[in-house]
Amino acid sequence: MTDHDVEIYESREAQVGELRVRRALPTRGRRTVGAWCFVDHMGPMSLTPDRSIDVAPHPHMGLQTVTWLFAGEFLHRDSLGSEQLIRAGQLNLMTSGHGVAHSEENPGLRSGEMHGMQLWVAQPSTTRDGGAEFEHFDTMPTIETSNLSATVLVGSFAETSSPARRDSALVGVELNLHGGPVTVALEPNCEYALIVANGSVLVDGTVVQPGALAYLGAGRDECRFDSNAPSRAMLIGGVPFDERLFMWWNFVARSQDEISDAWRAWAAGDDRFGRVASPFARIEVSPPPWLMALH
Repeated sequence: MTDHDVEIYESREAQVGELRVRRALPTRGRRTVGAWCFVDHMGPMSLTPDRSIDVAPHPHMGLQTVTWLFAGEFLHRDSLGSEQLIRAGQLNLMTSGHGVAHSEENPGLRSGEMHGMQLWVAQPSTTRDGGAEFEHFDTMPTIETSNLSATVLVGSFAETSSPARRDSALVGVELNLHGGPVTVALEPNCEYALIVANGSVLVDGTVVQPGALAYLGAGRDECRFDSNAPSRAMLIGGVPFDERLFMWWNFVARSQDEISDAWRAWAAGDDRFGRVASPFARIEVSPPPWLMALH
């Protein structure tokens, strides 16, 4: 693709517990952007006494979860013993390594707005079989210009670096465009994509709205964004991930055999993924399709 091509990929609706989300990545024709391999856009939705946002305990392996809220609160619990409330503007980053389990629960909110994104990063072979880890940050570094506020979640952007762990060369930035043109510097050896959360953003003449992922490609040293009203988007990027990924359910692996082993460990309730001190029963799932004939 040329430096000025923008490819639009429509998100698909998915169900996560009782929560409907728009899944921007992976999608048909686009599996990864750098090491980013998954993006769920949650909301915006209004909470009511009858509407739950609870996601019961479930396992992960081979990835990092990056949870970022624009509005609302979640309570994170995991099998490392973490119990952490996350509010808008705060970052939760959980590294699963060989295996971890967690839940995301409503901390008692019965009204208000819930809006955010959860993203996954595929861990490289150097760290994907390592130990699990959880990090929480109350504040993240922000860059302010006349038309833009940018918050760096992971990696480095505009000479500003996030304190969060990263296992490969990548970046994740919330862009709050105040209206008008903005030009941001990019790394030519990285590929990038934009997911709009609110409003709309014009990228090289292409209008990007919520419900789509705009793939910007690689080879750019800058990109121009424009908006005619306040708009919010997530910019993700990184060096193209050169390891073949095999993804099923909540597992990121390299082969079916690795997925099979992980599913068996979860189904057996062994110590690989540990236990979460949650009031909710853990999520059970049928075996992957290639094992169905054996069960």
